[in-house]
Amino acid sequence: MKHKSKNFETICVHAGNKPEELTGAIMTPIFQTSTYVQDSPGNPKLYDYARAGNPTRTALETALAELENCKYAFSFSSGLAAVGAVAQLLSPGDHVLVCDDVYGGTGRLFRKIFSKYKIDFEFIDMTNNKFDSFFKKNTRMVWLESPTNPLLKLIDIEKISTIAKQFNAITVVDNTFASPIFQNPIDLGADIVLHSTTKYIGGHSDIIGGCVMLNKNEIAEQLKFLQFAAGSVNGPMDAFLILRSIKTLSLRMIKHYENAQFIAHEMEKLKIFSEVIYPGLKSHPQYSLAKKQMKGFSGIITARIDGDFEKVKKFLSKLKYFSLAESLGGVESLVNHPETMTHASVPPDHRKKLGITSNLIRFSVGIENSEDLIEDIKRAANF
Repeated sequence: MKHKSKNFETICVHAGNKPEELTGAIMTPIFQTSTYVQDSPGNPKLYDYARAGNPTRTALETALAELENCKYAFSFSSGLAAVGAVAQLLSPGDHVLVCDDVYGGTGRLFRKIFSKYKIDFEFIDMTNNKFDSFFKKNTRMVWLESPTNPLLKLIDIEKISTIAKQFNAITVVDNTFASPIFQNPIDLGADIVLHSTTKYIGGHSDIIGGCVMLNKNEIAEQLKFLQFAAGSVNGPMDAFLILRSIKTLSLRMIKHYENAQFIAHEMEKLKIFSEVIYPGLKSHPQYSLAKKQMKGFSGIITARIDGDFEKVKKFLSKLKYFSLAESLGGVESLVNHPETMTHASVPPDHRKKLGITSNLIRFSVGIENSEDLIEDIKRAANF
């Protein structure tokens, strides 16, 4: 049952949660079991096998659906497992429009695996005003991120979704960077929203997970079957940890956002950076769209070092609070070099075209003290 509150602080604490009936435990129990006893052959209670369902995962999926104001949510073992499940809705001969600045793992999955099944993935700039000219008779899906990874381009979700519907295409939005706190693509017209719950929703760098949320009954039935048949589901412990993390999601996201907004402004003053990219900066080319589409600008900052790769490596080596690592969205601050890390699998010519160069770095701003974080960056800049 959905809670009546429309306030995210309350939704995050109570979503998917009800006292356990036998003991009254306030926290959802971890049902660490692979199977369930049946009353008679073919007559199970609520569950029969853990791949098909688990009470802890059910509670998580209920909470995830509430976060994105959806009827359905499906939890998966990773963000890419969620991507793969949605891609399996496609058929040979289908054409898919994908935003060009997409997460490297998603692009790799499309290029290296699903393209073998005669699905045509076309990577395009979705900020192009002539977006509708890219549609073909067999276009079945539009796949986008906003903000994009790693260049933080903003894509007009409402506009893209409206055009896609005119061509009977499904719009899928990877909402990982914004989180449900700052953006709700379904409310903007998208058909499917997905997240890597490893990132902000999990928020503690201690789980791997993904999820898909939507309202459409027919697609939900297909995804439920794919989740069961392919088996890429969370274990109960991971489901519990994600459910626990949701309770503080609103608080964490506000702190990520406040820190990133402050740090991005300060970074613009430093000579070491030739460009600072953050949706909350007036210098961002789509600042107006960000204000219209997002409730907050999240915690990712991308920047270009004014220098070569050697200068980049020296800067990265001097950071104390920003750990050099892949991933993002945890309580601790991270820094990443997309060209050699998260986007290394992107074809070099495509990376060059996008501007994912050797001097580009991506900051995932944590929830530490913002003054400590900017002082860390300033100290590293003065090598």
